[in-house]
Order: sequence, then structure tokens, then C-alpha cells
Amino acid sequence: MTSTVTGQAARHALSARLDTALAGLETPPSTPTYVVDLDAFDANAADLARRAAGTPIRVATKSLRVPALVERALAAPGFHGVLAYTLREALWLHARGIADDLLLGYPTVDRVALAALTGDPAAAAAVTLMIDDVAHLDVVDAARTGDTIVRVALDVDAGLRIGSAHVGPKRSPLHDTGQVVDLARAVVDRPGFTLVGVMTYEGQVAGVPDDVPDQRARSLVVRRVKSASLAQLAHRRAEIAQALRALTDLELWNAGGSGSIETSAADPVVTEVSAGSGLLVPALFDHYRSFEPRPAAYFAVPVVRRPAADCVTVAGGGLVASGPTGKDRLPLPWAPKGLHLTGLEGAGEVQTPLVGPGAAGLRVGDRVWFRHAKAGEPAEHVREAHLVSGSTVVDTVPTYRGTGNAW
Repeated sequence: MTSTVTGQAARHALSARLDTALAGLETPPSTPTYVVDLDAFDANAADLARRAAGTPIRVATKSLRVPALVERALAAPGFHGVLAYTLREALWLHARGIADDLLLGYPTVDRVALAALTGDPAAAAAVTLMIDDVAHLDVVDAARTGDTIVRVALDVDAGLRIGSAHVGPKRSPLHDTGQVVDLARAVVDRPGFTLVGVMTYEGQVAGVPDDVPDQRARSLVVRRVKSASLAQLAHRRAEIAQALRALTDLELWNAGGSGSIETSAADPVVTEVSAGSGLLVPALFDHYRSFEPRPAAYFAVPVVRRPAADCVTVAGGGLVASGPTGKDRLPLPWAPKGLHLTGLEGAGEVQTPLVGPGAAGLRVGDRVWFRHAKAGEPAEHVREAHLVSGSTVVDTVPTYRGTGNAW
């Protein structure tokens, strides 16, 4: 693990730098305060592009949720197109000129948004829906308000099959080549639709840490699972791609995530990869062999009282990540050093106690900087993000929530 992540002196410097940056704001920031370090963001973007080795990277907006950061990523070399997480979001990004190539990462049954899509030829030409069932086509047809051709891609299960066991995200029911071809044929034969792509998201490779210092045995198992997944998936992708060529010429084959850029891009079937978390590097992404973590996103809450010499209480702080319940989903007190959550109270919605040697130097009103376990979720709790370069806030921009949207 690099000194960027583990260096204690670096954490003190980070705390001082971010506090200095916010001190220059004319209006005091709200609580929690969300900050993105643009220098780290840009370095992460460059590293992702290096790892992709020429394969275009689609920006996963779920992991950003700040329009200005989506635009910044799209402007970076090696990045093209958006992987959106809802249709309303995709339509909003298109209407504002932020993106003209938008692939949904998940199926939608939002009839209002589908009515808008099918009634807008420009949007329909820019947005690709994700499906894994004929029922998804039925929902589109039921919501149609125009005769536009709807672009669709097939979400194919990329999990590892070991006998009857399945390792990976529980996403698509499409696994066998025959299942994929049957749905592809249904799309090709159905008026009003065109099949343009396939997604195979290997979450068990892209989204699982494989080099955790205090979990050596588990990390070894994870690496073996990843290796087996990649071998099996390479064979399945090639087989499915060959079968689909008899039906249509695909525009895209999307795969991977921040933790699997190299391996996904190396597959000759894959035409593009996706990344979002790797731009901000939340705490869950600290322990990967595949890349150097450069944390770029932080949130701060103020100290409001001191229950004891080795304990402070901060306002709020309970930004717990989604996913399986566990300590790795809790926000991580990051700067200044020497602070940790208590086992009894953890991270609270309205207050969070912090204990440890770092508490002694904190006063009421001081900020404590946290890292969230996941990348995009902090933006759901704030209306604005402060974009910092060095020790200066260069811009304050709205999050999706700040634009009045909740997707």
C-alpha cells in the first residue's frame, strides 16, 4: 500500500490543506461538507486511461453524481460516453448537452421516462436501454408516445459458475448462449427496436478488494476466484459473440469496472470498459493489486462537543454505504489521524463519537475529514461539491441533489 493512503503525516497535511481551502469561501460551507480534490481526480483519470490501453472508458455516473465531474471525466483523454443508472438521469444529461452517448447500466420500467424517450427522436438516438427479458420490451411498447426506434443492449450474466454455485452480482438471468441468442432474436424481430450492444459486468472481479493487509487468506481466495472468473468469462464472451454475429452487427460490448480495467480491456470481444469509482477512490477501493489508490473525495463534519479527553463528538457523520452490513461500509475517519468510530455507536445520523489519540488535539468547531466507503453515495447527502486544487477551492458546483433531482 502506498504512502498516499497510509502516511500519517500526509493525513495531517491533507486536513490542513482542505481546511485552508474552505477558509477562503465567502459563505461558510454546509454540513456535511463535500470536497473533491481535482489533482487526485485528474491523476486517477490518467491512470485509468493508461490501464485501459486505448480501449474507451465509459463514465459510470452512479459513482460521481456531480454533473461538473461527469463533464470533467468526459473531457479527459481516453474517456467517451456515459454509463447512466436511471433513464431520467440519462435524459437529463442529454437535454443539457452533457452527453450524447448514454448507455443505461440497468433495466428500466419507468413509464414516464420511457414515454419521454420514445417521443424524442434525438434522445432515442443517443440513449441505449439495457434489457435482459422480453418483458422489458413490453414495458417500452406500453409507454410509447412516438414511432422512434429504441436502442437496446443485452445485460448478460458475467458471474462465475462452479457447478450449481454462482459467484458474482445477481443481475441478469441470461447466462447460456442459447438464452442470449433467443432474446437477441426477439429484439431483432420486433418492430421499433434495434439491438446495438451487450454488457457483461464481472462485479466479482471489478468490485472486490484482493489485497487487504489483515485478510491475507481471504485475499488469496478472492484472487483465485477472479482468475477463474476471467478464464471462464473469456470463453463465454467469445462463444456468445460468435453466435450473435449471425443475427446482427453490434456497436458495443461493455464490460468491467475500476478494479478490472486491464483484464476487461484485454478481452478482444470487449469494445469499451466502464469506470467511476476509480476516479474518486473511496475506502472500499484502497486494497487492490491492480492500481495505486489516490483518494480524491472527502466529507467533513464539525466537532460539536468533547465528552472526554480522548473523545470528541461530531455533528452527523452517519453516511453508511449500501451493500452487505459490515465495518467496511462505515465511513472512515481520515484526517486528522488517530481517530476511530466506537463499537457501541458507530456512525450516527445526528452525531458520531470518535475516540483515539487524535481527539486530544481537536477543539469544538474543528472539522474531521472522512472518506466514504463508496464513491457516489455522499453526493446524495449534499447539495454542492467544493472542487479543490492544492489548497484553493476553484469552484463550487451542484450535485444531482443540488439540481433538484433525486434518481
